[in-house]
Amino acid sequence: MNAATSTKDTQRRTELRTALDGVRVFDGESMSAPRTVILRDGLITGDTDMTGARVVDGYGATLLPGLIDAHVHLHDRASLDKLAAHGVTTAFDMACWPVSLVDSLRERSGTADVRSAGLPAIGPGGHHAKLPGMPDAAVVLDPAQARAFVAARIGEGSDYIKVVLEGAGQGGPDQATVDALVVAAHAAEKKVFAHAVVAEAYEMALSAGVDAITHLPVGAPLPPDLIARLAEGRTIVIPTLTMMEGILQAFGAPPQAFAGMLPGIAALCEAGVPVLAGTDANTEPGVPFNAEHGASLHHELELLVAAGLTCAEALRSATSEPARHLCLPDRGAIRQGLRADLLLVDGDPLADIRATSKVVKVWCAGIEVEAAS
Repeated sequence: MNAATSTKDTQRRTELRTALDGVRVFDGESMSAPRTVILRDGLITGDTDMTGARVVDGYGATLLPGLIDAHVHLHDRASLDKLAAHGVTTAFDMACWPVSLVDSLRERSGTADVRSAGLPAIGPGGHHAKLPGMPDAAVVLDPAQARAFVAARIGEGSDYIKVVLEGAGQGGPDQATVDALVVAAHAAEKKVFAHAVVAEAYEMALSAGVDAITHLPVGAPLPPDLIARLAEGRTIVIPTLTMMEGILQAFGAPPQAFAGMLPGIAALCEAGVPVLAGTDANTEPGVPFNAEHGASLHHELELLVAAGLTCAEALRSATSEPARHLCLPDRGAIRQGLRADLLLVDGDPLADIRATSKVVKVWCAGIEVEAAS
């Protein structure tokens, strides 16, 4: 290698390096003293030499892992960009179709990264069956159809299976069909996420052995026996407090109806149930409440703290905990070798969780994106 080639290679490497200087880093428990974090080729390095790097002055700011929203609904590239602008660098989509749309949103550079269930499994008469544009292929009537449904979703590249559970007589899949969906998904090494907003649906989900339940029963905390079963099975709960609050307000419920749900969150955490931050962000017509992509996750963190989580626990529910429980070992923390999914905020979210919404800069896999003002 001649000197000219060596110089060009050095320049190319340094051009790909960004040094975040003087940032306080959230390590999952506490904030570090001001330090330097260097990004290169989309990853966090262990380097501290800023020579030749683009330097970002981070003094007074806090560096967080990119946030993970464990329940959204995507509609287009704009959905991803809104998430990214608010520091949500990974999103778990719980229903998106057709498959061509899902594929168009995967592995896009310079925006949020996405995992998707694709088409959800629903019953013939529930609310979801009445949503505009819901394909007939989503309706699963019996165990035989359940196995075919899972095979079709896997063939389309779905990352996990979503099933919508309803109460008795509400038109959702029956227990045998839900059981078959879970067995087929687990045989293919796919997790199953269950929609449940009544205690009876929680019972169905636990009996079937789903991996995660999204939403909470409306208007009251989960009973202790269900919490014990959730803890025994280490079943993930994604409470989507933002959505539950919005729906209750949309239907004119008194404030105490939502307040009555909050004590159950602390009880879940105390029992050892994994609680992950998710918002149900969507722009879907026919849905009672449209939570805003990106901005709603910051509100979700506030609600989790109001429900009894510490600020550190709330931050982990949107960073390291979803990364651990939802099989994303390459993100969720600020550590050498992980993806450079990062959020720089003004203030200390361990002192006031609302600081997460004071977005200064965002990086998705090392690419700086336009941050929300």
